[in-house]
Amino acid sequence: MYRIVTKKELNPTVTMMEIEAPLVARKAEAGQFIILRVDSEGERIPLTVAGYDRVRGTVKIIFQIVGKTTASLNRLSAGEYIEDFAGPLGVPTELCGLNDVCIVGGGVGCAIALPIAEKLHRMGARVTSVIGFRSRDLVILEDEFRAVSDELHIVTDDGSYGREGNVCLPLREMFSEGRKFDKVITIGPLVMMKFVVAETRPTGIPCDVSMNPIMIDGTGMCGGCRLTLNVDGKRVTKFACVDGPDFNGYEVDFDEAMSRGTMYRDFERHAYEEHCNLFKKQS
Repeated sequence: MYRIVTKKELNPTVTMMEIEAPLVARKAEAGQFIILRVDSEGERIPLTVAGYDRVRGTVKIIFQIVGKTTASLNRLSAGEYIEDFAGPLGVPTELCGLNDVCIVGGGVGCAIALPIAEKLHRMGARVTSVIGFRSRDLVILEDEFRAVSDELHIVTDDGSYGREGNVCLPLREMFSEGRKFDKVITIGPLVMMKFVVAETRPTGIPCDVSMNPIMIDGTGMCGGCRLTLNVDGKRVTKFACVDGPDFNGYEVDFDEAMSRGTMYRDFERHAYEEHCNLFKKQS
């Protein structure tokens, strides 16, 4: 069992928790993830490591309340326990030799982007961060990004905070000004990452994406997290849990990934609504 040390609401649909998991905290790195179960009857879900404290033995997770499991997790309070917390899993984000990096995060994907920005800052690299949200009330981690970024751009779809537009707007402007980065790292909704990759491609700057497909065991055995990459004209299958979650964005078949990501949408919605109705009756 793993104790919830702290719990904080970042916006109406996104929550941050700090979990007591010393063995995970000891080895966790930016870009890796964990798989948890809320209780012994629960499903496994992957969540990216949003931070860690090796001294205190804690790991931060940030999640959006979108389904049955995240709703159940959000009902727990500090001092309570979750059943399983396995990790760290996946390959850490490769940051060696990078001196000037643009981090592009969208929505709750900013929770994944932040530890990467923090590590780059600690390494002494110049960090330019672009973070985007639908509206002002959904903005998260602004202060944290500002603390580790040499340059920060905030955009919202409706213009209620920062600049109106999507994350490609400041990126396009920087490229038109001749800005060169060692790498662009983008993390967020698939469609957002697809367009960031398309925006970056003409520059020739390497562009990495963090993939979060359907995942069950986290060991590469179930095959649920498979992705198709186009490598040197050949279609290659990789598994996000063991080969990623980071991949060369120019190689990812985003259309296939988006199609596979919606396969269980109706089932997930039904399970969520059924769970919420049951909870209301019990209350």
